[in-house]
Amino acid sequence: MADSDDLIKAVGANIQEKASLIWSAADTLRGPYKPHEYGLVILPMTVIKRFHDCLEPTHDAVLAAAEKYKAFSVKDGFLRDASGYPFYNTSKFTFETLKADPENIEDNFKGYINGFSDNVQDILARMKFADQIERLSDPDAPLLYQVVCDFCKPQADMSPDKIKAVDMGYIFENLIQRFSESYDEDAGAHFTSRDIVYLMTDLLIQADPHVFDGDRITKTVYDQTMGTSQMLGCTEERLRQLDAEARVTCYGQEFNPFTFGIAKASALIRGEDDANMRFGDTLSADKFDGFKFDYCISNPPFGDPWNPQAPSVEKEFKTAGGGRFPVEKLPAKGDGQMLFVLNGLSKLKDDGVMAIVQDASPLYKGKPGSGEDSIRRYVLENDWLDAIVQLPCDSFYNTGIATYVWLFSKAKAPEHRDHVLLIDASRCFEKRRKGIGDKKNDITKSCRDLIV
Repeated sequence: MADSDDLIKAVGANIQEKASLIWSAADTLRGPYKPHEYGLVILPMTVIKRFHDCLEPTHDAVLAAAEKYKAFSVKDGFLRDASGYPFYNTSKFTFETLKADPENIEDNFKGYINGFSDNVQDILARMKFADQIERLSDPDAPLLYQVVCDFCKPQADMSPDKIKAVDMGYIFENLIQRFSESYDEDAGAHFTSRDIVYLMTDLLIQADPHVFDGDRITKTVYDQTMGTSQMLGCTEERLRQLDAEARVTCYGQEFNPFTFGIAKASALIRGEDDANMRFGDTLSADKFDGFKFDYCISNPPFGDPWNPQAPSVEKEFKTAGGGRFPVEKLPAKGDGQMLFVLNGLSKLKDDGVMAIVQDASPLYKGKPGSGEDSIRRYVLENDWLDAIVQLPCDSFYNTGIATYVWLFSKAKAPEHRDHVLLIDASRCFEKRRKGIGDKKNDITKSCRDLIV
């Protein structure tokens, strides 16, 4: 098993290099596409090429199975078995054969896309990729053939033996960051780096007295703001480092159709049930009503107003018991991060544990009697808040501000009861040789062990 510090360092080198090579295909789009539109093509094409490279070794077996079972009304299972993945493509085309026939690229490429299983079609539909195929095929500015050629280059090899599933997720996130930057959005809003997730996972385990009960680690993990699902992927990776036989089932919700599509793609590539990845706004359209999980891990947005979700949240708040928001008063509408605390707590089993990233405002914002105050009182009176860890500044790709991991436990260890542990880890880091965005500091294994 690779050393966890090596994996953390690799995020800087391999991921940026591979993402840069993929993003260089954007040069082909220059002119007909504006910079903020590049991601509309690059992200779906990266998803398609990753699926293509995963399926290439079993391509002939899938074609043979499609022919053998063509008379069957239900043949999905046979085709999945043949592909070795929960998805498949029954088209005769590969990227190389598409490249070999420039004259018919539009029809052949559409035929290739239509050969994918329904779960992949759903991802591409959410990304509205059919619109881009039409645009790339415009006879006055035909770009489709060149884009396919760009993704045939050796540097664009995305086969699983070259790129691990979790690292593929980081490549997606790096591409999204570039896409966000060209949009001048809050770039990196979807990012939580591997070192932070490893720390959060180790804190979850430290706060969970039952983690090693039984023969192996068996946990359900939920991320309420999953982005591209990398926190889930890294949590699973870390649990498997601790127990190679760990059984980890991941669940997540996301409301951005692009990042949701990538999360669903990542689940399929990892061989997991993509039905556990659900689309919708967590605060206003909870897709996991009635579910309870062992662990909740998330990095919700800081300082985002919740006005758009207010009608749904307030309606639930006014029901008997308050639903997911069983407090006396809701927080101010300028910042919804404490609502995510309440949602996460509502999803925990009676002995569940949650690690959630917050900025400084939940520590002090709101006067006595305010909504923020009532939420703090709610968690303290229930004795669910186990620890608050101040992280080093410059630990995230998209912000250099002070951040904190709040650790909640529904069934604290006896020695932790009626206390909250405050840990100042603001100086517990190693400087990166080369920063990524605002991230200049890493929490390495020795730092992580000290904090834990």
